[in-house]
Amino acid sequence: MAVRSGLRRWPPGEAALWERKNFEGAVVDLYAGPATALGVAASVAASPAVPARAKAATVLAVLVAGGCGAYDDMVGKDDPRRGFGAHLGALRQGEVTSGAVKLLGIGAAGLAAGALLTEGVVDRVLAAVVVAGTAHVVNLVDVRPGRAVGTVLALGAPGLLRKGAAGALAAAPVGAAATVLEDDLKRRTMIGDTGAHALGAGIGAAIVAGNGRTGLALHAAALVAAAACGDRVSRAAGAS
Repeated sequence: MAVRSGLRRWPPGEAALWERKNFEGAVVDLYAGPATALGVAASVAASPAVPARAKAATVLAVLVAGGCGAYDDMVGKDDPRRGFGAHLGALRQGEVTSGAVKLLGIGAAGLAAGALLTEGVVDRVLAAVVVAGTAHVVNLVDVRPGRAVGTVLALGAPGLLRKGAAGALAAAPVGAAATVLEDDLKRRTMIGDTGAHALGAGIGAAIVAGNGRTGLALHAAALVAAAACGDRVSRAAGAS
C-alpha cells in the first residue's frame, strides 16, 4: 500500500499513462500492478525461510515478469492483437510487438528461474513452463475485477500449508494479492499486466519449490492446456 501511495503522489511519467477505463467505462489507476510486483519481490528477498538460490530465482522471475507486463501496459495498450499466434505472426514479419516482448521476456525469466530452482535439464524445462505458464494464465483471467487476484489466492492457498521455502514463497504473492483484493473488487484500481504477470510468476516459483518432477509435469501440462484454450478464446474475442 505504501508503494501504491507513493506512485500516486509521484507517478513515473504522466499520470494519464497509469489510468485505464475498466469494463464498465470507469477510469481507474494501474498503480496496484507495480506495487504488488515490488511487494512480492521484497517479501521474498526478506524471508529467512527461503534459500539464496530460490530467492534469486523468484525475485528475478517476479521483477522481469512485472517489467514485461509494465511494458505491455504502457506500449501495447492500444494494440488490438490478441493471443500468442498474432504476436508471433507479427514477429515473423519483422514487427516486434509489446506482446512478443512480454512472451519472450517472461519465457527467458522462466528458464533462468528454473535453472536456479531445480537440477537437471528435464526438471529445469518443466520449471520454466510452470513459472512462465502461471504468469501467463493469471494474466489471461484478468478480464474482470477480482478474477486474477482471486486466481492467485486459490492457486497459492495450498502452498501455504507447506513448510520451508515452498510455504514462504507462496505466502509472498498470496499476501500481496490479499492486500489489493478489496480495492480491485471495488473497482478502485487495476493490477494490469504488471501485477498479473508478477503475481503469477511468484506463484509459479512457489509451485516449483514444492514439487518434484511428477508434480511439475502435471502442473506444466495443465498450464499449457489452459494457455492454449485461453489463446483460442482471445483470438475469437479479437475477431468478433
